[in-house]
Amino acid sequence: MKYSVFIVFLVLSTLSFGQTISGKITTENGDEIPYANVYLKKTKIGTSSDENGFYKLKNILKGSYTLLVSSIGYKTIAIKINLTNNKKIVKNITLTEDKSLDEIVISGTLRPVSKTASPVPVEVYSKSFFKKNPTPSIFESLQNVNGVRPQLNCNVCNTGDIHINGLEGPYTFILIDGMPIVSGLSTVYGLTGIPQALIERVEIVKGPASTLYGSEAVGGIINIITKKPTNAPQLTTDTFISSWGELNTDIGLRYNISEKTQGLMGINYFNFQNRIDNNNDNFTDLTLQNRISLFNKINIERKSNKVFTIAGRYVYEDRWGGEIDWKREFRGTNIKYGESIYTNRWETFGTYQLPTSENINFQFSANGHYQDSFYGTDSYDAEQVIGFGQFVYNKKVKENHELLLGLAYRYTFYDDDTFATFKDDGVTNKPSITHLPGVFIQDEISLSKRKKILLGARWDHNSAHGSIFSPRVNYKWNSRDNSTILRASVGNGFRVANVFTEDHAALTGARKVEFEGDLQPETSWNANLNYVKKINTENSFITFDTSVFYTYFDNRILPDYETDSNKIIYANLDGFSVSKGISLNADILFTNGLTINAGGTLMDVSVTENKIKTRQILTESFSGVWSISYRFNNDLTIDYTGNLYGPMRLPLLGLNDKRDEFSPWYSIQNIQLSKKYTNTWEIYGGVKNLLNFTPKENSINNSTNPFNTGIDTNQNPELAFDPSYVYASNQGIRAFVGIRYTLF
Repeated sequence: MKYSVFIVFLVLSTLSFGQTISGKITTENGDEIPYANVYLKKTKIGTSSDENGFYKLKNILKGSYTLLVSSIGYKTIAIKINLTNNKKIVKNITLTEDKSLDEIVISGTLRPVSKTASPVPVEVYSKSFFKKNPTPSIFESLQNVNGVRPQLNCNVCNTGDIHINGLEGPYTFILIDGMPIVSGLSTVYGLTGIPQALIERVEIVKGPASTLYGSEAVGGIINIITKKPTNAPQLTTDTFISSWGELNTDIGLRYNISEKTQGLMGINYFNFQNRIDNNNDNFTDLTLQNRISLFNKINIERKSNKVFTIAGRYVYEDRWGGEIDWKREFRGTNIKYGESIYTNRWETFGTYQLPTSENINFQFSANGHYQDSFYGTDSYDAEQVIGFGQFVYNKKVKENHELLLGLAYRYTFYDDDTFATFKDDGVTNKPSITHLPGVFIQDEISLSKRKKILLGARWDHNSAHGSIFSPRVNYKWNSRDNSTILRASVGNGFRVANVFTEDHAALTGARKVEFEGDLQPETSWNANLNYVKKINTENSFITFDTSVFYTYFDNRILPDYETDSNKIIYANLDGFSVSKGISLNADILFTNGLTINAGGTLMDVSVTENKIKTRQILTESFSGVWSISYRFNNDLTIDYTGNLYGPMRLPLLGLNDKRDEFSPWYSIQNIQLSKKYTNTWEIYGGVKNLLNFTPKENSINNSTNPFNTGIDTNQNPELAFDPSYVYASNQGIRAFVGIRYTLF
């Protein structure tokens, strides 16, 4: 009897569980795809293809199923399958590349390449990322990017710069459409007024990029890519107001000049006129501003699809901060303290592809920056004109060699009313004029399908400082399915410092500025190791991006606040400086509408002089960011964004300064609800700075006596007026509401 039962069970097992599905997964070119996910929808039956692309699903009940096959970088495929008794199905599957998952980037190599294929790690942030926390300027928008921190440099006029991995703003090179627009004076005053309605994406490269971009690209580059006139919406508008009284409007308009000429116009207007003093220090918590920016970009269609684009921007800004009852007629006087800055700025840039059989582009930019300002009674009138042009030749020499050659020239004119542009007699004005011709070469070598090496070198000749040489080496390895990518790089960076144009602390407050010797160009060496891991599951797409970085500086120029409390002393460092750390980013996209972007950076930025190591001022040891979004089926989206910063060492006025030496741990958190109506209208609103964090009330030292009347600051430096003790905005919690309209 027991043998009969066994035979019946064996037969039933064969009928019920003997079905299998097997086959091979390949690309359209016939290459096998290893480790692809294969599973039957609405079951727990699944597997992965082996290293040769083969897969096998076993012990399947008879019935009808949907077979799902997915792999990172390829489009997911669904196949209907019907299984009958004892049926073994052989199903070979071909996956096609999903290029929509891999952005095209240009910042790492100066030529378009997929983000995955780039030997230089490039972070890409789309316009939708910035919509999760709407702000009136790109400066504030970057507060939720890991390892990037907008740093306020003055409690009074609220100007600032952008730090990358702990390095100050002058080490960050900011480009618009790949052209060096924001530098010198605009490092502090030109980061606002870029119409965000026209921004397509922002690319960020961390680490020196002087080989391709020259001086100032020491800490990294931020490349703001604007929309193309050919595929931009006909009209976009975005307006929001806050409970503090801020009003921001962005307008984008596409138009046709002729059949082959398209234009894209952008307008940004920002206004804030409320005198708010919530910390009761008699100074404005937020600078009053009135700013307008006009942008225009024209694309001209040519034969053989040759590129010709030209763009221009004009910015006017009137901003002031100071004592709450300051008036315009007090400008430049000692009646009431105020910092008043008028900025006029124009820019133009473009690309023209030469009408030759070879791929040769001429790229050009020019800008003029005019500033009329007073910091209390101290005048700072400055004029800067920069012209830039370069030829870039790109050619595939062999099947595995991609060669890029460049010839560049940069002209800089700078003049102000400080002693920085005086002759040796201290009386006669002498504007600064520098010429910077350069040549660079880059060879991207494909060692195999999975290995690349990038070799680059640049030579520049600065008319004031002589020749400068900048080499770099990048290596990239990826797994067969691109789920694992490893990049390593070593590079050199250099920078010629312009103290008054780049460091706002040199202009404000009671401290005197002093230079020790002739400032020599700064040089640095950087090593970076980047590891990317992508995980594709049935319900989610996960990317982990980890980087370890190390930068060593020679001749570094740092403001010395501590040798003499009455002075800011600038000199080349007699020693060395090191910036090192590790960062981790995680991007998780769930198919149910939930997305999570989170990251953290742990770093140590130090200065060693006379064998004494100190922590760099105004540099956090840890920073974290997050962005959590969930989209409901009714087109309602909730966004929760925020950041977290560890303590920073702050500049004090001597041993008797009663303010804390270190800032506290603090976090700025925001929440937003947005609702789309069709594809045209969108309404959004929320709350910024949910925790209502602001610095302590005594951040501005001696705010009741800003002109130091009756005080001997040499004997009592701790009593001096000082607004440079700043690490975060004084702007507290506030609500906002806005509306977007898009016409395609």
